[in-house]
Amino acid sequence: MRILFVAYRGNMRCGGQGIYLWSLARELARLGHEITVLVGPPYPDPMPFAKAVHLLPNQQFWAGWFSRDPAVLLPAGAPLRVFEPLHFYELAASRLGFLPEPCAFSARAFRRVAGWLRRGQCFDVVHDVQCLGWGTLGLHHLGLPVVTTIHHPLSVDRRASFVRDQSIRHAIGTMTFYPIGMQAFVARRLARVLTSSHASAAEIERDFGVRRERLRMVANGVDTELYAPDPTVARDPNEILCVGRASDPNKGLHTLVDALAQLPPHVRLTLVDDDHPDNEARKRARTLGCADRLSLVGRVPNEELVALYRRAALVVVPSRYEGFGLPAAEAMACATPVVATRAGALPEVIETGGGGILVERDQPGALAKGIVRLLEQPEARARLGERGRLGVVETYSWPKVASATAAVYAEAAAERRGGPARTSTSASTGSRPATASSA
Repeated sequence: MRILFVAYRGNMRCGGQGIYLWSLARELARLGHEITVLVGPPYPDPMPFAKAVHLLPNQQFWAGWFSRDPAVLLPAGAPLRVFEPLHFYELAASRLGFLPEPCAFSARAFRRVAGWLRRGQCFDVVHDVQCLGWGTLGLHHLGLPVVTTIHHPLSVDRRASFVRDQSIRHAIGTMTFYPIGMQAFVARRLARVLTSSHASAAEIERDFGVRRERLRMVANGVDTELYAPDPTVARDPNEILCVGRASDPNKGLHTLVDALAQLPPHVRLTLVDDDHPDNEARKRARTLGCADRLSLVGRVPNEELVALYRRAALVVVPSRYEGFGLPAAEAMACATPVVATRAGALPEVIETGGGGILVERDQPGALAKGIVRLLEQPEARARLGERGRLGVVETYSWPKVASATAAVYAEAAAERRGGPARTSTSASTGSRPATASSA
């Protein structure tokens, strides 16, 4: 198939959508599909497997306002371009506290793709990676079958932001920031919505109003070639690892640091998060007197992250919600056992992979007890590690996820042509990702 990916952000270090874009596109290319990518900044790593990668720049006004960097507020070398409609919209929306990137990117993408179609270029399917802007709906109305991926709806992030807000002003900012109405409207009208767990599918159905028959649960993927065990690397029996952002209440780092204070003094926590003095986890650890046992390593490259997974005795995922729980799956791929909370999709991932235990969320005592339980049983950790590796390879490896995704493409394309479309992929059946078939 001729597949066009559209993604408003593509860098693998700016969030899970960048990893998803790069990995899925590579695997689909390996399956013989023709890949074209239209992507905004920050841009992805080189994609030599794609037929073409088209960069769609913007001025990143929102990032400038967020970082309080006035240097980015006027287009370099051509300051009057700020008055061009989309530039001006992004600048004004950023200043008023809106997130303008999805809408503006989708409008630019619509204009670019419409030009390609006029010149005779053809695509069998368009895959929108979590943008869901008005221009995405425009692509649908051009006659293209458009599917989208929603790892979880922005309504989840908005609820978490309300938890973090400390004033009415902050709460009003939360209300205006997230383009939930636009994304929900667009999602309800596209051919298919892909998501990574039954928990996320339920949130999309409830919060975005997407009909169940349009949802397809094909799971997220893990690079099981990169994330793999190395028997030559010695495990540190006293090190626990967590990958998460203390600034995001959904990640549950507050609970984990509280649990760390209850753990034996020889247990150390390595946290993959921004290493700065005002990190909320560090401040909490200082208050509780366990800061000397907390190490922040920053946002590390993938190869270094793999090394951390291989070295840790276990990985802790203390989240309050996860649409999938990629750190849990990556840890199990490295044969590292996991202690996770019963939150969002984590029970699905842990039970499917089989490489961890679950505890109640928001309960430091229960989390500490689960951690100690595994730290005191090296044989049980080894068995869980072996089981988790096998489960992740069987269920979440990218070849399986890409094949299931391509089958949904074929289903959407057949439906758009007016032909019959059959599928066994469902967001409502089974605990494992299903495969799909089309007529």
